[in-house]
Amino acid sequence: MATVKDFRNDVRPNWCPGCGDFSVQASIQRALAAMDKQPHEVAVISGIGCSGRISGYINSYGFHGVHGRSLPTAQGVKLANRNLTVLAAGGDGDGFGIGLNHFMHAVRRNMDITYVVMDNQIYGLTKGQHSPTSAHGFKAKTTPAGNIENALVPTQIALAAGITYLAQGFSSDVNQLVRLIQQGIEHKGFSLINVFSPCVTYNKINTYDWYKENVFNLDQVPDYDPTDRAAAMNMVIEKHGLATGLIYRDDTRVAYEDQIPGFKEESIVSQDLGLDPAVFAAALKEYA
Repeated sequence: MATVKDFRNDVRPNWCPGCGDFSVQASIQRALAAMDKQPHEVAVISGIGCSGRISGYINSYGFHGVHGRSLPTAQGVKLANRNLTVLAAGGDGDGFGIGLNHFMHAVRRNMDITYVVMDNQIYGLTKGQHSPTSAHGFKAKTTPAGNIENALVPTQIALAAGITYLAQGFSSDVNQLVRLIQQGIEHKGFSLINVFSPCVTYNKINTYDWYKENVFNLDQVPDYDPTDRAAAMNMVIEKHGLATGLIYRDDTRVAYEDQIPGFKEESIVSQDLGLDPAVFAAALKEYA
């Protein structure tokens, strides 16, 4: 049986003390261990930002990519080795700023990967600028008089784009977050787990206490139906994107890689891709 220790390495995170990303990392490791995954069966692909460092803190295959490009890289990894459990990870600026176009296309493709976003509503690594999820009026280094842009609501955009697994967590509720990540990995299709992960250094508004007072936990709504997309969208709008728990799930759509004609069950990395010399010679004759 796998344990959490199997997914730990000797690299010490350099996040600020109290950063919500510590809980996200622990939740991913706990979810993988609970599923009895082995490190060599997992790949964590990350982008740029404080959250992007997470691929180096988990003992598995990992790739620290460029800003906003974790999802196309993760999709390439999944196509090359469909037997891997592939997780993409990043922050709100990485995923919903420069990487928003990749997010939209990943959703519509519905490839079997899990995307964990650490949403702190600010750019932390670059010292405190407002991000796509910062609220209207939010004061930061780039908006000292208050943000004049409306905040992007990731869960609302994901539903509109046709996502098949959508959940939202809070880094203080690790038990719920572990469950949501595990469900997302088990789901056959594209999964988004957006996580409220407070930045304790630069965001003094969206703090742990603020989230505890404002989040709406769907686990406490016994009659909520996560298979009703219209109801999920109405709920997200009504709760201003602050609901946590399983928001929506659709198990009827077929994953992208299972629809590719001739895409073998055997991973590309395990196949003999050498070309028969006779076939090559025959092809050359056509141009003789």
